[in-house]
Amino acid sequence: MTGESILILALRRLRTPLLILITVYAIGIMGLVLIPGVDAEGRPAHLSYFHAFYFLTYTASTIGFGEIPYAFTDTQRLWVSVVIFLAVIGWAYTLAAFLALARDRSFRLAVTTTVFGRRVRALGEPFYVVCGYGETGALVCEGLDRVGIRFVVLDIDPARIDELDLHTYHGDVAALVADAKLPENLLRAGITHPSCRGAIALTNDDEANLAVAITMKLVSPRIPVLCRATRRGIVANMASFDTDHIINPFQAFGAHLWSALHAPAMHRLTLRVTSLPGTGMPERTPPPRGHWIVCGYGRFGREVVGSFLREGLSVTIIDPEPPADERHRFVRGLGTEARTLMEAGLAQAVGVVAGTDDDVNNLSIAMTARAEKPGLFVVARQNLQANRILFDKFGADVTMVSARIIALESLARIRAPLLAPFLSLSAAQTEGWAAALEGEFQRILGDVVPMVWQVSIDHANAPALVDLSGGARGAWPLDVLLRDPSSRHERLACVALLCARGHAEVSLLPAAGSDLAPGDAILFAGTPAARSRQELTLRNTNVLKYVETGIEAPGGYVWQWLDLSRARRAGLERSSDS
Repeated sequence: MTGESILILALRRLRTPLLILITVYAIGIMGLVLIPGVDAEGRPAHLSYFHAFYFLTYTASTIGFGEIPYAFTDTQRLWVSVVIFLAVIGWAYTLAAFLALARDRSFRLAVTTTVFGRRVRALGEPFYVVCGYGETGALVCEGLDRVGIRFVVLDIDPARIDELDLHTYHGDVAALVADAKLPENLLRAGITHPSCRGAIALTNDDEANLAVAITMKLVSPRIPVLCRATRRGIVANMASFDTDHIINPFQAFGAHLWSALHAPAMHRLTLRVTSLPGTGMPERTPPPRGHWIVCGYGRFGREVVGSFLREGLSVTIIDPEPPADERHRFVRGLGTEARTLMEAGLAQAVGVVAGTDDDVNNLSIAMTARAEKPGLFVVARQNLQANRILFDKFGADVTMVSARIIALESLARIRAPLLAPFLSLSAAQTEGWAAALEGEFQRILGDVVPMVWQVSIDHANAPALVDLSGGARGAWPLDVLLRDPSSRHERLACVALLCARGHAEVSLLPAAGSDLAPGDAILFAGTPAARSRQELTLRNTNVLKYVETGIEAPGGYVWQWLDLSRARRAGLERSSDS
């Protein structure tokens, strides 16, 4: 809504009180003009319209300080008294109307929407549109703020937007109470803004996330969209029109669980590059092989059971309403009672999955199972972030938090788009390959999650390499980006994970001697200090020359000119001597 629309709305709400004020002033001015007064010499005199207007302006609002241009007669004073009473009533009515307007929901929404639109249009740095500020959205926004990426928030719940204001983000966050399913709200949020880098649909309504994906593909197809979806039908619908990234937390956890069973080293490597940078790597024991009990056969339970069956493990499912499925063994119940767990084979089981959609039931299942069989491997599903303290206190071997899974995967894809192809290519490698790479990370980082970043060889991100590559120098080896610019013989604490050239040529763990060309994109993982030092090599030609040759070139323009002059004179002297 534009500023003109707000003005029209305000005038419409204040039409009656403003007309009353105008009428009072008009009658008062007309009376002062028509009622004759007496000047200083005793002659009859009439006020001009200007003097009458001026007098009422400062008198009718009870601020008066005298009669102009001469003392009034009793008739004039009587008229002014009547006008003052009428004006006070008119002003009181108008002020009450103003206060009512300030509380008017439509007017406040119009003002808020207009201010929000102006703040979004004023953004001059890259930003993302986050649709949904629930538990998942809050985690994503926190992660974006931690890595210095701006974001705009849409949420249909006013309480969540109020909660956003309580967070101390580094940047000013533009937020609006609005339904993300409506295209006009997404347009207000800046999906067509030149600085918009993507949209993230994280509402708890799959249909709303689907609507966001469709709007993005039709209105702004150049911008990638990342959507959360838990129902297979919605996931298939999103995939049908090539939604850029679809995250199903249940499917993702099932894949993680299968990876932990099938390839522990690859699973740990995946955790290493997708977790929040700077946090510690969790010490997790791989799930044991044997008989498992799964409590709850909903969307989450089906994914977990599928992961166990892929590894050839036996499973007994506890569910209050078991389906007619002869492929699995079912026990009717919740799993909160020891009798039900024993009927499902707890004595022979190596682990239990508490996977219902109720956190209290899941904690009850886990505690009962551990009480009956200490040392049992427990996988607990946590539905609400607010119950984190309870699950942390219990200490399950693995706690599945859908909000955290979605947030981590979203942030990983945002920070470095090349991370997805890296993980896809890594899945085809051996356990020995993953163990070797994990060992390299352990050597340079210890038990700390690395920062993952992407470097594009172009004028915006690597001006030093592009400017010099355009000359006679040719391509630069990848090795120059792996050396420390303060001491070229030392290596930066980072690893080159992937090099992409165009859409077809992709190299996993490229060698240090690989040539870089304009347009290439390289995925790195390492410490924040390594990234900062690498920036010097990417942007400063003198640092780049030193890293490659060991020769420290002069820094300023004057010193570069003097150094070039000395080199030319030395060349002329050598040519004359010869």
